[in-house]
Amino acid sequence: MLVESGGVTLLIDTPPDLRTQCLAHDIRHIDGVLMTHDHADHIFGFDDLRPYTNRMPEPMPVWASPGTEKTLRHIFSYLDRPPLPGTSLARICLHTATGPFDFMGCHLTPLPAEHGRADMIGWKIEHEGRVFAAISDCKVLPPETLALCRSADLAVLDALRIRPHPTHMNLDESAAALRHIGAKRSLVIHLCHEVSHAQAERLLPAGIAPAYDGLQIEW
Repeated sequence: MLVESGGVTLLIDTPPDLRTQCLAHDIRHIDGVLMTHDHADHIFGFDDLRPYTNRMPEPMPVWASPGTEKTLRHIFSYLDRPPLPGTSLARICLHTATGPFDFMGCHLTPLPAEHGRADMIGWKIEHEGRVFAAISDCKVLPPETLALCRSADLAVLDALRIRPHPTHMNLDESAAALRHIGAKRSLVIHLCHEVSHAQAERLLPAGIAPAYDGLQIEW
């Protein structure tokens, strides 16, 4: 997910196909990255930030939960040491996200969620009265997270498949949470191979739709 608002461009997660997606959609600049958790499908494109960071005057800021930060420093150990002379590395300034903060005119809030053993957070992005809330992977949303998301302009939530799953919401669970949030527009993401886009469209209640790769929304 890429969010552009008021001249700032924020990327949520660095999946393995990050380079392919950035080329396909002509993404030339990223100001900062908001990580959700440390599963492979959300972090294994991390090093593809290198061409973006090499064009920036300062290291790119990246925010992650304490558990995700620890994993990133372990897998991408170069984060804590300089490159060898004549070589380059992704220039990253890794921050621990423990509460709300401001960045380039946006107010950013980590949203705790339960997703198996992952130290999972979603993100709430606020700018000039507009509110976007996105939680990519989750099974349960704590009451405080639901309250933070309530009445967002756009809410995006995990919905893996039709039948229940131990660490992801299914379509029914996601629809119930989104109804509780009551956003002006609601989308589900992270559908797996067990449910097609057309099936999800038929099964989801009015006002909730499945997202798809390349979807662009103005809000």
